[in-house]
Amino acid sequence: MNHEAVDNLLNLFTIANRDLNVVENRLEKEFQKIYPQNANPMELVSRIKKIEDELVFLKQECGHLLAAKQDLIDKARTTLVGNRLSIQRLQASTGVPVTSDSDDPAYNNFNQIIDEWTVQVRSKMSDDEPDSGSEDINQKLFSAIVQGS
Repeated sequence: MNHEAVDNLLNLFTIANRDLNVVENRLEKEFQKIYPQNANPMELVSRIKKIEDELVFLKQECGHLLAAKQDLIDKARTTLVGNRLSIQRLQASTGVPVTSDSDDPAYNNFNQIIDEWTVQVRSKMSDDEPDSGSEDINQKLFSAIVQGS
């Protein structure tokens, strides 16, 4: 039960699609002749759009990663500080001299790294530029957690 108007419209779209494909093929051939390889403007625009889409995804993933990293830091701090307090109570109850903050370089190093991370996060909130020092802080944090356990 096709109507003549629908058939005519379908034929018109089919012809238009074929004509657009012919134009696309001609443009591609022309661009390949004029521009060197990988410099085809149509391909460049396509690649730029793809990169823009990927950039949005990467930005979201970085946000998730930063949130997970902050969660890990918060849990590490809670666990390590709690364990440290338990050790100090155990030392006090057994008569062993309690290790003070100034006598515990691993604990001081851990706190310094946490403070650096906090400053870095605060500065990231005001400016979204990548920081080359973040890998260094990550390594320091990992080392401090390992030393503190």
